Amino acid sequence: MSKRVWNWINERIPLSSILRMGMDEEIPGGSRFSYALGSATLLVFLIQLITGVLELFYYAPTIDHAYDSLNFLRVDVPFGWLIHGLHYWGATAMIVIVSLHMLRVFIWGAYKNPRQLTWILGVILFLLALGMSFTGAALPWDQRGYWAAQVGTNIGGTFPFLGNFIKQVIRGGSSMGQLTLSRFFILHVAVIPGIIIMFIILHLVAFRKHGSVGPWEEGKRNINGQFWPDQIFKDVLIAIIILLALVALSTFSPPPFSGPADPMDSSYVPKPEWNFLFLYQALKFFPGGLEVIGTVGIPTILVLLLLLLPFVDKNKIRDPFKRLIVVPTGLIIVAGVIILTIAGYQSGESTGSNQKSSAKVTIHKENFSSNDIRLGKQLFTSIGCIGCHSIMGTGGTVGPDLSNEVQKGRTKEWLIAQIQDSKSHNPTSIMPPFSFLKVSQLNQLVAFLLTPSNMGSGSTQQITAATKANSDNNLPVSSDTSSHSKIDSTNPQSAGLAASILGSAEHGKVLFDKNCIACHGKNGVGKIPNPGSVAGIVPVLNPISKRLYNPDPEIFAKNIDMVIQHGALPNGINPALKMEAFGDQQALSQQQISDIEAYILSLNGIERGMIKEPGMKPVSFFTLIASIFAGVGLIFLVAWNLKKKK
Repeated sequence: MSKRVWNWINERIPLSSILRMGMDEEIPGGSRFSYALGSATLLVFLIQLITGVLELFYYAPTIDHAYDSLNFLRVDVPFGWLIHGLHYWGATAMIVIVSLHMLRVFIWGAYKNPRQLTWILGVILFLLALGMSFTGAALPWDQRGYWAAQVGTNIGGTFPFLGNFIKQVIRGGSSMGQLTLSRFFILHVAVIPGIIIMFIILHLVAFRKHGSVGPWEEGKRNINGQFWPDQIFKDVLIAIIILLALVALSTFSPPPFSGPADPMDSSYVPKPEWNFLFLYQALKFFPGGLEVIGTVGIPTILVLLLLLLPFVDKNKIRDPFKRLIVVPTGLIIVAGVIILTIAGYQSGESTGSNQKSSAKVTIHKENFSSNDIRLGKQLFTSIGCIGCHSIMGTGGTVGPDLSNEVQKGRTKEWLIAQIQDSKSHNPTSIMPPFSFLKVSQLNQLVAFLLTPSNMGSGSTQQITAATKANSDNNLPVSSDTSSHSKIDSTNPQSAGLAASILGSAEHGKVLFDKNCIACHGKNGVGKIPNPGSVAGIVPVLNPISKRLYNPDPEIFAKNIDMVIQHGALPNGINPALKMEAFGDQQALSQQQISDIEAYILSLNGIERGMIKEPGMKPVSFFTLIASIFAGVGLIFLVAWNLKKKK
């Protein structure tokens, strides 16, 4: 019956001819495991397509739901952890495998005549893979992805003459917001994958036209091997190893929770995706006006070198030990990229600096007139900004301190967008929109914010008086915080929005060290004196009180969230030792509080993003898959050895 079905299909579609064309190929020098890198790249791309489509069933491409929708897949959907893990690590694997494949082709000299077009198509595919990595990182709209996109678009904004236009086209405006996410989404799921599929077909056709180049030694090329079954066996074994590695990474090193995007969090150190870290690190060597060399010059040169390599190195010699200029130069460039990538990965992590070191391209010094700065200072007080924000040590504490907007990487365009509608950057922001301001007033206010040192002496008294006047006149210096932070002010025991957010324990440690360590001690284990309480010390958080602890991460988070949101008084006689109400007083954003809560949970051995519906426990699933793959791999090894003996 199966033969009849096959014949019926084959009469209408020449499958047999297509398979023979794909399988019947002689390989000069015989099959090699290194040749499997090409098919491995195709395998990982297929994994990305399949897992990406599955993620689309749950993902919501909006700035207020993207993070939560992806976390729902990871935590509440059976095998959602596996789908997301394979997609996350598959993106990294694709860049690594494509890079290794290109390096092998480079060392083998397989780009030389008549294979120039095959090489060029491969370079374009590599650039498209980088584009997929760049656009995909922003889709979770978490801290890591948001700032990676911020840094990347700022780098694009340094392009001479067209920089601002390029940045606005990518972002969909002057600042990061919903249009940015929408454009990254359509590029990542439709435009770039479609182009990649087209170029993969062209690349395969060009490759089959001339076949494998074989080893560079003339004698070894005289011995031919067969694509089927010799190379197929090796391709399958490499595919099994890659699949097993991706499952292992998804099981034992799942993608981290980095918390929802919080543009106002100045404690987060922004960086681009790992495959752009070399460029991020290289920018540090080009200060001021020279930054365009690092942002445009170096990438352009590297891309041109790759594209023009077959036309520059025309020598027919393919032995790498005899190409004494091209090969050492290429390897030095590769080593430089690796070293800069490692340096970029390590930079800024140990300090938790609040300075936005997202590359110098994010910091632009503007030249403002003294009159604009003076008028901007007056606006800062007259419209009530000082009631919520402090600057140079004076003002309110509801909003973030605005003394170092330049160091935070703020630009004129970003600040104007923030003033007109803060929700374009942060959907949970409680800052009211100042859309009534004229363009001239916006420019004046931004001039003051980007030049805080121009406040001048004696301005503290003026600002303090203005703050009091605003309060007496009931100016709209702030909005109702309870409706935005979702804290019920009538119930002091209610949990806030932070309790429902899956925060980042890693970033929570940075925030803990900045805001909590003075009272609770390093890692929450210090017994800091508190003479106003019954115990005489500030309660330790590691281990935390049994009254607050719970093995269920949601209940645990809600328990400690009530304290962080509303503060706490000691049981003793000293009310001055009250713990600050970080939520009620808006000293920390809800996103920051969620990060601190994730860190406190981790100190007590509880994972904030604990999987509720795994489908199968990750370790058990890995054991099962490893056993199956080991069996399949053993069968292929035995079959291959039997084939060789015939």
